[in-house]
Amino acid sequence: MNYVASAPAAATRDETLAITGMTCAACATRIEKSLHQVPGVGEASVNLALERAQVRFDPARTTTEQLIAAVREAGYDAAPLRADETPRDDKAHVRREATGVILAAALTAPLVIQMILHTAGIMVHLPVWLEAALATPVQFVLGARFYAGSWRALKARSANMDVLVALGTSAAYFYSLALIVEQGSAAAGRLYFEGSAVIITLVLLGKWLEARAKRSTTAAIRALMALRPETARVLRDGEEREIAIADVARGDVVVVRPGEKIPTDGIVADGHSSCDEALITGESLPVHKQPGDTVIAGAINGAGRLIVRTSAVGHDTTLARIVALVQSAQSGKAPMQRLVDRISAVFVPAVLLMAAATFAVWLAAGGGFDHAFVAAVSVLVIACPCALGLATPTALVTGLGAAARAGILVKDIEALERLHAVTTVVFDKTGTLTLGRPAVTKTIVLAGPERENLALAASVQNASEHPLAKAMLNHAKDQGVSPYPVSEFVARLGLGVEGRVNGRHVAVGSVAFAESLGASLNLDPDDDTATPVVLLVDRVPHAVFMIADMPRPQSRAAIAALRAAGFTTWLLSGDRANVALRIGRDLGVDAVRADVKPDDKAREVERLRRQGAVVAMVGDGVNDAPALAAADVGIAMGSGTDVAMATAGITLLRPDPRLVAAAVEIGHATRAKIRENLFWAFVYNLVGVPLAALGFLTPALAGAAMALSSVSVVTNSLRLARWRPRLED
Repeated sequence: MNYVASAPAAATRDETLAITGMTCAACATRIEKSLHQVPGVGEASVNLALERAQVRFDPARTTTEQLIAAVREAGYDAAPLRADETPRDDKAHVRREATGVILAAALTAPLVIQMILHTAGIMVHLPVWLEAALATPVQFVLGARFYAGSWRALKARSANMDVLVALGTSAAYFYSLALIVEQGSAAAGRLYFEGSAVIITLVLLGKWLEARAKRSTTAAIRALMALRPETARVLRDGEEREIAIADVARGDVVVVRPGEKIPTDGIVADGHSSCDEALITGESLPVHKQPGDTVIAGAINGAGRLIVRTSAVGHDTTLARIVALVQSAQSGKAPMQRLVDRISAVFVPAVLLMAAATFAVWLAAGGGFDHAFVAAVSVLVIACPCALGLATPTALVTGLGAAARAGILVKDIEALERLHAVTTVVFDKTGTLTLGRPAVTKTIVLAGPERENLALAASVQNASEHPLAKAMLNHAKDQGVSPYPVSEFVARLGLGVEGRVNGRHVAVGSVAFAESLGASLNLDPDDDTATPVVLLVDRVPHAVFMIADMPRPQSRAAIAALRAAGFTTWLLSGDRANVALRIGRDLGVDAVRADVKPDDKAREVERLRRQGAVVAMVGDGVNDAPALAAADVGIAMGSGTDVAMATAGITLLRPDPRLVAAAVEIGHATRAKIRENLFWAFVYNLVGVPLAALGFLTPALAGAAMALSSVSVVTNSLRLARWRPRLED
């Protein structure tokens, strides 16, 4: 059960513990109960698939050592785990599990062959002493883990899967042994050694397959962790020095050679190259980098040499934050899991009572001791709640890993689960559906050569910090036009700039500025979605540059994909109505609201929710944070501000609006996989337990069904790993 208590008013601390010894959902529930009994613990969540616990507590009232002691008191072991620590790659553990399965299968095979021959009517019996000799190492050597787990659970006054396996197999083994002691070789044909050995072998097989599957679920995190280089080449005192990555400080200048991984987040100070950011942002094509561009730790440098000034190191890098958020989300618990936790808390005791009742009823009905015994053991074995415990966390871990590989970072499990109900998607305009930076969209030439006009305009704009000046300088750079030296430069606040270039008076600014200098202009009154910037040369109009914030290339496809999927799309913008309406119309948005202040955005979202819509809000700026918080699901663009990303439950690691539809798709897929898993996990028990109680299953068949239930649930979850976003242009 996901017990949640209010955290203390004092400052709290989050601790992640690696847990060992868990075997089923009942174990996770027991550990959570134990942790919640520690003074100062506000929240505790145990993830069976990842074998870790997340605890929020008041450090003034308790310590990490007390948390570990509580876990040990519950019958398990724990150790602190750093949030950015790489999940262990359990190759050795998987190999050990495989070895155990092979040995158990080799010892059990003669017993199974004998059982098959008996079923076929060929009554060939192994010597009873040989049956005992084959079953004993399986029961007490390879099956020792179940006795150890049972002892820990019973010592902590609880019961788990190990108790069911140990009880069921011990009953079959010792009953058979007692028959041999009493009857000797005459007991042949009435022994259940094959039942106990087959059960343990099949459970071990299930554990091996689970171990392989769990290793696969953490593959995405290990792949991200592997991107972190161990060293960096830093420029100090004019020399390149290779130092440990932990020793790199913010502001250091790092040299990245061709083919190397970029060691830290930073800004390119010198050099040109293309960087492969696929594993971090999901961007499939290399991204060109030049001075002034940002680079991400873990990206792979292309053919050029880059000089990078570090802007973030250690835990503050984009890669470290992505890993921490993915791990936090994967360790979380979905609301759907709460039902499973409530059931698992009482499941094992209920099964023990059911097995006892089955034995008593069969005896009372005259079914005989053997029949009653077999039915009771079968109930114990088939009811192991492994599948229930693995159903939700394996689907979440796999789905979130697939989303992270595609550039969709989920930090709020409940947001992922709410995605399936979203009916309306609301977009911010600037920086979300548009590029967020002005650009020259059209040049109207009134006099003189076009390239010369651009060079003259760029010359006086080169000394300006205004966003429109930067747009014009970028346009000149894209056209391969270099500015001339300028003299007598003057900036007219709110109007424009002027100066002398090659002996000529050059002025660039607004229409009002041009008219104040005596120019007469006749511009198209219908083109009011772009800002006109006028170039005057010796007070004569030479050109008008139309500058606007352009839609992202993917925005139209993003809106089309959402509308095709049945979503209503909205555009909320603080921009002028004519600009917002033009953008909304061009992109195919269903409804547009313009001149909307930040608080009004949140109120618009709340109004839509009151009307019955389930709203996903997509934004990138500080002004979008209230609306992101007010929405049912907040989605932040990764190119936006930290405030927006902190407020939203989902972050798109690259500024591609098409990922909104992809996020909804992986949310649907993950929730569907959880529901499928829970359905089959419940079906196995709802069908299997009555069949076992009615005597239709042998202990061996019950063990096979139990192992199959766990394997099928984990395998079904792993199908999510193949998910890829469908990004249509």
